[in-house]
Amino acid sequence: MTDGARILPAAAQPRWRCRPMALPALAALACAVMLPHFANAYVTEVATTALLYVVLCLGLNIVVGYAGLLDLGYAAFFAVGAYTTGILTAEFGLNFWLTIPVAMAAACVAGIVIGAPTLRLRSDYLAIVTLGFGEIVRIIARNLDITGGASGLVGIERPEIFGFRLMQVQHFYYAFLVLALLTVFVCLSVERSRMGRAWFYVRYDEDAAAGIGINRVSAKLQAYMMGAVIASVAGCLYAAKMTAISPESFTFNQSLLILLGVVLGGMGRIPGVVLGAILVALLPEVLRGAGTYRPLVTAVALLAIMLFRPNGLWPDKRGRP
Repeated sequence: MTDGARILPAAAQPRWRCRPMALPALAALACAVMLPHFANAYVTEVATTALLYVVLCLGLNIVVGYAGLLDLGYAAFFAVGAYTTGILTAEFGLNFWLTIPVAMAAACVAGIVIGAPTLRLRSDYLAIVTLGFGEIVRIIARNLDITGGASGLVGIERPEIFGFRLMQVQHFYYAFLVLALLTVFVCLSVERSRMGRAWFYVRYDEDAAAGIGINRVSAKLQAYMMGAVIASVAGCLYAAKMTAISPESFTFNQSLLILLGVVLGGMGRIPGVVLGAILVALLPEVLRGAGTYRPLVTAVALLAIMLFRPNGLWPDKRGRP
């Protein structure tokens, strides 16, 4: 793989230097840590939602931005994590923290089941399959007794850390902040790894990647499973925060919003994806004063951004070979 890496131009190689971003990142982190001390409950709640979208968008970025797989059913893995935690805590009384590895395993299994036979497909065909998978998961959750049917699950246990139970919105804000930081660390680590380089080669040219010995299906499946695991963990914490979940929280529109955050920020670029996720979460709240015209104004604003910044607000400048 080392020799094969030379066939791609320097622009296509993963970036290793991130020092210019260190100071702005630390400043943003300091502001994020101090936010609940100066903001009211409403602002903190919106910021918590933004952090949730940051985690989800970073997970989907591994699938779409790194491996180049168009996934229109990503909310399904979000639902797998949420329902796993909800069922195990509400129905079986299992401790919240013990449900996380179970949810991760369930997401991996779901990723293998849907990914192994379909990741040989390309472009539109793969998008249709993932769209169908997302709807299948939602319909199953809507019709099973153990998932609470259309009414969903209630009475999900709140997490407890060293005897301290997370109850207030500020507690969950910091929980999602920690999860977002861990997700960024994971994304940076895999981007710089051998596996991450394989994803980039597959994204730019699958045939050339196969020519230098990369197993295309295996690389795609690894990306798909990693994205699924990240979404499932976010779903676990989301279920604990809400204490109640329903199938309507995991619709196709949710998958579109997550994908919009990735595309809007800049696919394959971690700071851009973070920015896009925050924008997707905050824009509807900022435009709340528009009243019944809020969806229209939001759509026009997003369309304008995509027209003037077609590659995203913070695009990945690595070109196609």
